[in-house]
Amino acid sequence: MDQILFLLFAGIAVLCGINLVLQSHPISSALSLVGVMGALALLYLQLGGEFIAAAQLIVYAGAIMVLFIFVIMLLNAGKERAVPRYLWVRWAGLPLLFAFIAAMAYIVQRILPPSGEVKFGAFTLGSAEAIGTRLFTTYLLPFEITSVLILIAIVGAIVLARKEIE
Repeated sequence: MDQILFLLFAGIAVLCGINLVLQSHPISSALSLVGVMGALALLYLQLGGEFIAAAQLIVYAGAIMVLFIFVIMLLNAGKERAVPRYLWVRWAGLPLLFAFIAAMAYIVQRILPPSGEVKFGAFTLGSAEAIGTRLFTTYLLPFEITSVLILIAIVGAIVLARKEIE
């Protein structure tokens, strides 16, 4: 059952990624990227990384995608120019796509070493306790320096915004 769920979530991520590239409208591409991030969060959750899954959803699918959509809407790109499409390009690209998929399947089956038995839920480094312990012991100094840099950036943004208003 775990492998079926893994393949389902991985398939959703791949299909959303393909849709992300093929969409011509930027908002549709952004929504496809949210689908990729949601599927990756489900994969993290299945592997036992509850905190990483929650952070993936909150930070990337939430905050970063809202920022992307605001930028896209503020740019007001408008209508794109029509590019002439040639039918022969599609027909030439189809065999190349199948050749690429066959090459990737060959690489995965023959060249890469077998990974052994995958144990779902055995990933313990993604728990909130493990991340908190490492963050406030081993990586305390980089964490504090990053916090101070973010605080300086926020104060700088406020100062720049106040000068523009006056």
